[in-house]
Amino acid sequence: MENKDIQEQYGERAIEDTKEAFASAARIPVDAVKATIQVEKDGLGLVHQAAHVATEVAPLRQVKRFWYGLGPGLTTGAADDDPSGIATYSQTGAKYGFSLLWLAAFTFPLMAVVQEMCARIGMQTGRGLAYNIRKFFPRWVLITVAVLVLIANSFNIGADLGALAKAVQLLAPTANYSLIVVSFTALCLLMEIFISYEKYARYLKYLAMILSVYIITAFVIRDFPWIQVARSAFTPSFEGMDKEKIILICGIFGTTISPYLFFWQTSQEVEEKIEEGKTLAQIAREEVPQTEVNKMRVDVWVGMLFSNLAMFFIIAVCAATLFSNGITNINSASDAAAALKPLAGEYASLLFALGIFGVGLLGVPVLAGSTSYVISETFGWKEGLHKKFSQAKAFYGVIIFSMLIGLIMNFVGLDPIKALIYSAIANGLVAPVILVLIVLLSSKKHVMGARTNHPVTTAIGWIAASVMIIVAAATIYSLF
Repeated sequence: MENKDIQEQYGERAIEDTKEAFASAARIPVDAVKATIQVEKDGLGLVHQAAHVATEVAPLRQVKRFWYGLGPGLTTGAADDDPSGIATYSQTGAKYGFSLLWLAAFTFPLMAVVQEMCARIGMQTGRGLAYNIRKFFPRWVLITVAVLVLIANSFNIGADLGALAKAVQLLAPTANYSLIVVSFTALCLLMEIFISYEKYARYLKYLAMILSVYIITAFVIRDFPWIQVARSAFTPSFEGMDKEKIILICGIFGTTISPYLFFWQTSQEVEEKIEEGKTLAQIAREEVPQTEVNKMRVDVWVGMLFSNLAMFFIIAVCAATLFSNGITNINSASDAAAALKPLAGEYASLLFALGIFGVGLLGVPVLAGSTSYVISETFGWKEGLHKKFSQAKAFYGVIIFSMLIGLIMNFVGLDPIKALIYSAIANGLVAPVILVLIVLLSSKKHVMGARTNHPVTTAIGWIAASVMIIVAAATIYSLF
């Protein structure tokens, strides 16, 4: 009986081998004439399809699948390089040349690990960061954090709106500053409030790609010092640590490891789940599949890498052009764009200005949205960009309020550079506190279930918190 079964198996295998041999023989003529002959038979049709996918469609599909896999991580990383951040990086390159270029590589893993923890908290709990802080820590801690984030973000929004207007004036010198600021404020509010989350998230995602202009700028500058850039990229320099340099370093850390990014990343992961049709209860109850965690990590690390690459090239471009020609006093991102024109050419200046314009349209709504997530979750209000205005009036009211505060700042004579300094100091003070809370939350099993931190992740989180504490303390010390 067993021998008969074996014979039948061998017989079936022989038939299959024969079929495969015929199919292999058929591939030759099919591949040769597939562009002109319509293949109807199923077997040969599959061969044609496989050949087509292997030679043309597969790479495109892989790129398309990779692009669609990116989301909150990419937009959060791009929003980190808002006009205020660009101004900080431009000042760094113009004032100190290549000496602080290494900070781009140093902050990258710290930034990526922190944002990954934030994303994981949102995916696992189904709630934003402020909600989890309110649930597991004393209320006064969250209220203190919320007030500082509101102050820092308001200063940041004001500086970004001003930078947007200046960038437009570089492209259209006769444009009215006041009209530009008011128009952009209205545009950002209309898009954030009245466009559906699905469309709005797609808009933010495509807008994030504007950061690539800062990488391109380096390639349009003649005789760009690539060897010096490569040498400075990973070589720490601590020479000439005066008061001004310490404050600027604090600004760099404050704009790369920023509190508003923590809250935005966490809440956007929740928004993505809701967009998939899940309720908050379902998100909190279901175990997050490892495939989704892996997808999120790719998204976050790609987003943070993209952000830090832009930071790297902004510093490098300003160091290679402005610093090298003795132009060290840059007060805004638009100043840097204008100063580049006679040194690096019209194209470099134009790309720089377009970048400010694009990231401003991305960064301002993210700043206002993160402020609203914090305030709304602090007081238990209905929140979320997936909700309509009538469903979350308080949430959208906070967005409007923070945008109006930023708008007013442009008409009361507040120095934009002072606004940046105040924002950086506020971020520097509140970031260490929030980082400690993030590491604690993402390490607790009763909060994260099976998705608690890996020991290495926790260690890097504590390093990030320690670095921010040192930077904040040094900044406070240098001010007195």
